[in-house]
Amino acid sequence: MVAVIGRPSFYLVWVLLAVGAVAFAVDLVVYTSAFLLAVEGALLALVGLLAVVQGYQSSQIGRSVAMGQGAFGAVLEGLEDAVIAYEEGFRAVFFNGAAERLFGVPAKSVINHVFSPRDIEQAGWRTLIQVIFPSLAPRIIVRSSEGEALQVVDISFSDPNLELRVTTLPLRDDSGKMAGFIKIIRDRTAFIEAIRSKSEFVTVASHQLRTPVTEVTWALESLSHAEEMNDTDKTIVTTALASSRGLARRIEDLLNIAKMEEGQFGYSFEESDPVDFIAKTLADVLPSADRAGVKLYFDRPASALPPVFIDPKRLSLALVNLLENAIRYNVQNGEVVVKADQAPDKPFVVVSVKDTGIGIPPEDMPKLFNKFYRAENAMKLQTEGSGLGLYIVRGIIRAHGGDIWVESELNRGSTFTFTLPTDQSLVPQREAGLEFLG
Repeated sequence: MVAVIGRPSFYLVWVLLAVGAVAFAVDLVVYTSAFLLAVEGALLALVGLLAVVQGYQSSQIGRSVAMGQGAFGAVLEGLEDAVIAYEEGFRAVFFNGAAERLFGVPAKSVINHVFSPRDIEQAGWRTLIQVIFPSLAPRIIVRSSEGEALQVVDISFSDPNLELRVTTLPLRDDSGKMAGFIKIIRDRTAFIEAIRSKSEFVTVASHQLRTPVTEVTWALESLSHAEEMNDTDKTIVTTALASSRGLARRIEDLLNIAKMEEGQFGYSFEESDPVDFIAKTLADVLPSADRAGVKLYFDRPASALPPVFIDPKRLSLALVNLLENAIRYNVQNGEVVVKADQAPDKPFVVVSVKDTGIGIPPEDMPKLFNKFYRAENAMKLQTEGSGLGLYIVRGIIRAHGGDIWVESELNRGSTFTFTLPTDQSLVPQREAGLEFLG
């Protein structure tokens, strides 16, 4: 009520009451009859009350009209996304045509209706009410951080089959106080189905390829140890074996991405000492560094680090990928230094992988973690590569509740840095599809 009577649409009411009060004050001086003054005072009070009520209603109607019929409303009506606006008390003031089509509910049934969780029992209103009150929805994934003004959630329905992204923004009145909310609902069903179909194809094709490639690799490994072969034959077998192993890695990458994009990569978190984990991973990669003529160092922290909550198998895949890149795109007699420290004043451990390699061109930096993307100078140095590694790394790090970024200077080297939370509550409780993290 206080917010309403302060609106410009209420100013006429105040003017009317002021004029009436002045007239009554004049009459106090002119009239001597107490009865007439009492009657006039009562009538003035009644007129004032009616004016306040009428002004309040006019203000509310004007607010709805401004939302539904003004220029802003016209823009919202023309959107392909469904738009719903309602006051703080959940009274609906706007429901565009796209919302009618999506939910199968006419706008005339919604406007001025006060939404309630009990409305879920109304025929045909279940999906609409689950969007208004997401806690009633069968499956939701929160995409925004707690406390942000703009809240984004993905809601999945099986009956009917719907994948919706719901963005909720607060509405404020002229004084800046909370007045209501507006929801923008995007139907992503066709997009998600396309992603799933693609992932299913990749999964089936990769599974069909993995078995024969594994058998070919095993056969070539056996031949590579045969002593009766001449040098030419050994060279052919060695080259074929390297290609077969590379193909096997690409197939495994495709399978991993398909699982990630479906949110089915499968994580099993446990408490771990980050220093021990890094040291074991470096020991596994050390032979590759020696063969490439690259020195590998671990800059251990001065003091013990708090434990982190990780899936050792998945995180090892990410760290090995970063290390192999640092080795592969390095220079002869180059170095790779791995460092781990506690983030200052934050519940994270910060891990960096620094190399002395070819670096990354500035124009390639924004796309580096995109699927299938490879920097031009990397392709010139190593023609083989799928461009999937860093995409997978980012997905794994984010699934651990951390983040990853890169700093680089062309021909001087690169530093990939990622964080891991030491607070278990920061580890996502639900595995999200990789396609929707970017």
